[in-house]
Amino acid sequence: MKVFEIPEFYKSPIISKIKEIRRNNDPRKKDFTPTLLDFGAVRFFISRHFGFCYGVENAIEISYRAIEENKGKRIFLLSQMIHNPEVNNDLISRGVRFLMDTSGVPIIPFSELTKDDIVIIPAFGTTLNIEEQLNKIGISVRKYDTTCPFVERVWKRSETLGESNHTIIIHGKYKHEETRATFSRSEKNAPAIVVKDIHESIVLGEFILGNISIDEFEKTFRGKHSYDFDTTKHLVRIGVINQTTMLASETQEIADYFRSIMIKKFGEADLNNHFADTRDTLCYATNENQEATYSLLNQEADLAIVVGGYNSSNTSHIVELCEKKLPTYFISSSSEIISKDEIKHFNFSKQEHLFTSNYLPKKNPLNIILTCGASCPDSIVDDVLRKLISYFQTIKSIETVLKQLNKNN
Repeated sequence: MKVFEIPEFYKSPIISKIKEIRRNNDPRKKDFTPTLLDFGAVRFFISRHFGFCYGVENAIEISYRAIEENKGKRIFLLSQMIHNPEVNNDLISRGVRFLMDTSGVPIIPFSELTKDDIVIIPAFGTTLNIEEQLNKIGISVRKYDTTCPFVERVWKRSETLGESNHTIIIHGKYKHEETRATFSRSEKNAPAIVVKDIHESIVLGEFILGNISIDEFEKTFRGKHSYDFDTTKHLVRIGVINQTTMLASETQEIADYFRSIMIKKFGEADLNNHFADTRDTLCYATNENQEATYSLLNQEADLAIVVGGYNSSNTSHIVELCEKKLPTYFISSSSEIISKDEIKHFNFSKQEHLFTSNYLPKKNPLNIILTCGASCPDSIVDDVLRKLISYFQTIKSIETVLKQLNKNN
């Protein structure tokens, strides 16, 4: 696999070392069991897979190269390059400016751009309409395009579905940058509709079976389907693709559900004429991170700390998985660990910050699950680990624990 050039300050002496040890001992990534860091009074279960994925490292390498190659020029990011505040803030500190927010609302009008400006396309990709606007100005959208290759793979799959006259069902968050980009390409090739979750999928499935009215359909899907969507014609041949950061298990559940709906409506013998198998659109990194989280949750732990950007879709899904089993604290950096007795964290479902006291149970040893999303630098997880360790007395040193880990592996 390609090795990317990313700034050293995103790496770490602890987490990066753990990843190196695991890579050397499990190059085929078959072992999803977490890494145990045993400091004595506190023990950490570190997820087998987490942090920067291929697409994120690719985006970071291209973005910093754009800065290096264009000194003196105005450099813009179309929107957040990835959903991590530390990474985006560092780019801003180097003079990069955002053109839009994550919902696509303009911050700087395109009318202020010139052909001499540099525009970086984020890892999520962008819509065909925005590409066209930039091309008209004379800005190359390909020179610093950081779109994740696995997102592009989904786009290619949507093109294939369109060529075979399938309607494209996109499992994603309708306002998310990646889903907007995927939708714009999907509707170019075929009728397209976005479902957020299994609940919206059931509404669509019931409509396909004729069990609910067009008014009920529009109540759920108004503004979430292609302009010329014809409900009498466009739900006869379907295929499911996804926003790559959604829960892989949920995407598969949705695909299996629609498969069952088409069997009910048209019969199993004729299924291939009505339903396309599209499981190849699932992102390997998302799959690995989620599988590693399931394995992480097999451990007997007292709490989980998940680190990442609050608007990071893949991180939020890891939080959801952890919350089902044990107390979980979603933080963006070590600065939100206020003390041994208080933590500031984010409630994703309510979209609000909370302050929790006595979040560290008085146990010996205390077992903590520690992981993060695909857009979180190792260095930030390192900082969280070090801060938590500092609250415990008479523990083994980091050097001793890493040396023991290396010896055992």
